[in-house]
Amino acid sequence: MFKSSKFYALLVFTLAVTLVLGACGQTANNSGGAENTATTVPASAPAATGNQGASGEGETVTFKAGNGDIQVPKNPQRIVDTTAFYTGYFVALGAPLVGAPERALTNPYLEGKVDGVESLGDEPSPEQILALNPDLIIAYTGTEGLDKLAEIAPVVAVEYGKLHYKDQMLDFGKLTGKEAKAKAWVEEWEKKINELKPQVQAAVGDKTVSILNPYSKGLYVFGHNFGRGGEIIYGEFGLKAPPEAQKESIDSGTGWASISLEKLPDFAGDIVFTCPWSGDTSDPKIVYDNAIWTSLPAVKAGNVFQLNPAADTYNDPVSLEAQLEFITTSLLSAK
Repeated sequence: MFKSSKFYALLVFTLAVTLVLGACGQTANNSGGAENTATTVPASAPAATGNQGASGEGETVTFKAGNGDIQVPKNPQRIVDTTAFYTGYFVALGAPLVGAPERALTNPYLEGKVDGVESLGDEPSPEQILALNPDLIIAYTGTEGLDKLAEIAPVVAVEYGKLHYKDQMLDFGKLTGKEAKAKAWVEEWEKKINELKPQVQAAVGDKTVSILNPYSKGLYVFGHNFGRGGEIIYGEFGLKAPPEAQKESIDSGTGWASISLEKLPDFAGDIVFTCPWSGDTSDPKIVYDNAIWTSLPAVKAGNVFQLNPAADTYNDPVSLEAQLEFITTSLLSAK
């Protein structure tokens, strides 16, 4: 889910410096519920920003965000999401989204669901956002220029991965006045998982599962909270990773680990989900054509399943629903 634009720089920086990147750390994700709260205040209460956009003089609420307590419209009508990785939440909620980064709008899983949403390109500018007359802006905590965006409309900053995706859905439901829809999605999702989990566990048995992405310096091994189906494979279905992968990418709380090609056999499971890394231009065949890869038991058994690098990095509700279908079908067909 790493991107090259300014609005993704925070994620890449966190990946390189803290080995946490998405934070997509489960320690925080497993909190009992969404920690942000919203409290209704009279419409006459002073706004925290200079412009309330299309919501005009409507009622506002105080929303506890990553950048503090922010006065936001109770029912926002023109939302701009600058994060890309949270765009699918607003789509799933049916919230009035008017602008989002190009990378989010070209997510194959959102095809046909974001018609009419304005593309902000890969490097959204304040001028582009201003032209959309938003009444609410979504950004990552630490994004450069939050103060400038706050002059346009209230800015709710979100720390990527701090909340479990179900809690994040409920939190965005509060933010957008779509609490009932958020709760309904969570309930329906849990119903699907409860139906599929016994089937998947029976089919997989004691086999281990890995999520591997070749990149320029080796491979990334992904865990339970960093997209690419990890939330489903490990989080919902409770499947096992190989011991080394479990230790480095799950028990560590980071959600990922970087390994050399030589270490691959210790991290590769009986079943492998993989795709080329979207964060650089390296040729994945350097890994896929290597004897170390081709000699893996999963490769020999035909238990390697290709993820979509343009879509499966996301872990929003829309993307998760699509991943659930593909991952379930793959696991039930594994030999």
